[in-house]
Amino acid sequence: MAGFCPEGAPAEAGGKRQQFGSRLLSDPMRVFHHNAWDNVEWSEEQAAAAERKVRENSTQRVYPEKQVDYEINAHKYWNDFYQIHENRFFKDRHWLFTEFPELAPSQNQNHLMDLLSESKQNELPECRNKEDGPDLITEEQHKYSSDGLEHKTQTLPVEENVTQKLSHLEICTDEFPGSLATYRILEVGCGVGNTVFPILQTNNDPRLFVYCCDFSSTAIQLVQTNSAYDSSRCFAFVHDLCDEDKPYPIPRDSLDIIILIFVLSAIVPDKMQKAINRLSRLLKPGGMMLLRDYGRHDMAQLRFKKGQCLSENFYVRGDGTRVYFFTQDELDTLFTTAGLEKVQNLVDRRLQVNRGKQLTMYRVWIQCKYRKPLLSNTGS
Repeated sequence: MAGFCPEGAPAEAGGKRQQFGSRLLSDPMRVFHHNAWDNVEWSEEQAAAAERKVRENSTQRVYPEKQVDYEINAHKYWNDFYQIHENRFFKDRHWLFTEFPELAPSQNQNHLMDLLSESKQNELPECRNKEDGPDLITEEQHKYSSDGLEHKTQTLPVEENVTQKLSHLEICTDEFPGSLATYRILEVGCGVGNTVFPILQTNNDPRLFVYCCDFSSTAIQLVQTNSAYDSSRCFAFVHDLCDEDKPYPIPRDSLDIIILIFVLSAIVPDKMQKAINRLSRLLKPGGMMLLRDYGRHDMAQLRFKKGQCLSENFYVRGDGTRVYFFTQDELDTLFTTAGLEKVQNLVDRRLQVNRGKQLTMYRVWIQCKYRKPLLSNTGS
């Protein structure tokens, strides 16, 4: 009997999950032989029915004054969510390292070696101007920083292209959490640590440092009090992805990976572009932004009732949290406008199966990987 990984990721009997999009349903008679099937083709009738359902549940919108409440008190609704559920919904995302091998230990070091020429470190007399990045140090952050750090700057050679000469990227390594790490990962919208803890538990490399933030202070408290949390390797902090005035506690051009898993869909569509723009500035040239989120006409979208629609393809759940359903083109526009280059943008129409009840559920997810160019113009 095949196993089943959380969030719809099927596993083989031996526990190894097949690659994203590789389990195909060729014989409809075998639909209940596994718990999930990838890239299930929709009939014209099914697609038309989904369109009709979305039009139907969008005819009645949430009153404007209530929409204001959902925006102003968003932190309250998410705190209530985590206070109610705490760790009871924690799912070990076994599929992480299959779908995103960039997070795997073998990838962490020398991640940019295929992109960069041979590198050496040179000390420079001073760091970048304060206008180039956030004011990094607060008393709160000092307790998460390594002791005895010295003020110094690393210079990494960056290959622009075969016809252009090498330029240099300055990274200020003045004191900030993880300043001595050589490979840095940030998860935005970390929840209770579903992604962060598998990364930390899988990779013991002392040169790795993981940052994680969430809009909910309750979620961050649950992360920090988890027995797997290690402040010498991880820095968890409360952060509003849409707050343009609050800097990240990380300098620009310093992250190798940024992870967004079912989080971008939770914010107001009009604020998404600026949020991605800000995040892109934190990536090193060659760094990657990884996303997995809800696709248009996912089962969750089709289940909404009239009166739960905030705006086109944007809804509020019964608990006050919100969710948007993307197309591939929308996500491509968000990332490329932020100056990133497409590596992957896949839609998976997945068929989940409840074999006990003989039920089928059609999910639509999108998975993306976008890279910051080696010669980057995203810093303005």
